[in-house]
Amino acid sequence: MMKLNFFLEEKTLGQNAVIFMSGSGTNAEKVLERLNKQDNKAWIPSVIVTDVPQKSRASEIAIKYSIPIIEHDIKQFYKERGEKRVSLLTEVGRKIRKEWTNELRKLLSPFQIDFGILAGFIPLTNITADFPCLNVHPGDLTVEQNGKRLLIGLHTLPIETAVLNEIKELRSSVIIAQTYTGKGGEMDTGSILGISTPIQIDYMGYSISELHAVAQKRPAQRPVGGYKDSLENIAKHNQECLKQEGDWIVLPRVVNDFALNKFALDEKNNLYYRQKKAWIAINTVVYGKNFIKTI
Repeated sequence: MMKLNFFLEEKTLGQNAVIFMSGSGTNAEKVLERLNKQDNKAWIPSVIVTDVPQKSRASEIAIKYSIPIIEHDIKQFYKERGEKRVSLLTEVGRKIRKEWTNELRKLLSPFQIDFGILAGFIPLTNITADFPCLNVHPGDLTVEQNGKRLLIGLHTLPIETAVLNEIKELRSSVIIAQTYTGKGGEMDTGSILGISTPIQIDYMGYSISELHAVAQKRPAQRPVGGYKDSLENIAKHNQECLKQEGDWIVLPRVVNDFALNKFALDEKNNLYYRQKKAWIAINTVVYGKNFIKTI
């Protein structure tokens, strides 16, 4: 008989979730809007965490939905320890990040969290090792090159990679975020629970050759605030379109299915999805506005 390992333990009163956010919180709002439309709620938004309390809308959303909030300012945390820049590039920076994460663990302890929702959360943190965290990613992680996921990385990088590889469509992916090791890209290697339906890439009148030329002129390290060139502008434009047509559809639906324990792994880490009472082996689930399809 096939043995499946579930991400969550069965609970009668709903799973306790923490929502992590750094910015506008539109993804968080869409998740909460869907939850509030349900009579029998599969999960409970136990607390909201933000790393930038002065700039994010976390407090506003927490008040609107009557959710407790943890304001854990990462810039202030680094500043108090003598670092002007929040970074993982130095040994000191990595040490401070570990301290910041350990402090976050203490702050979350009273809420007995079952899973997390990374709804536009910028800091890399290994809180993902404590409980499963769902992350929405601006790229189709089912796309591979030489046996490895192609559209990985932070910021606009996945979309830029899609553009430069002449991929015509974009999708949002919801994955189980992995812990980071400092090597880069490893957080995007988790199980792909769901992907959105595709949207066409808008090249905004630029040719592929022009955009390759832009990419070749870039410095080796991404500047603070981004590259601010035409390739990044195209990626930001498409990322906003993808958020509305991808993130806002796939993330709320995956969160609900995840809380209902519809996902599991077998002993070889192959993904399964429960349809009615049957478990079926899948690569992922495509979530449209009014349908789902396993592939």
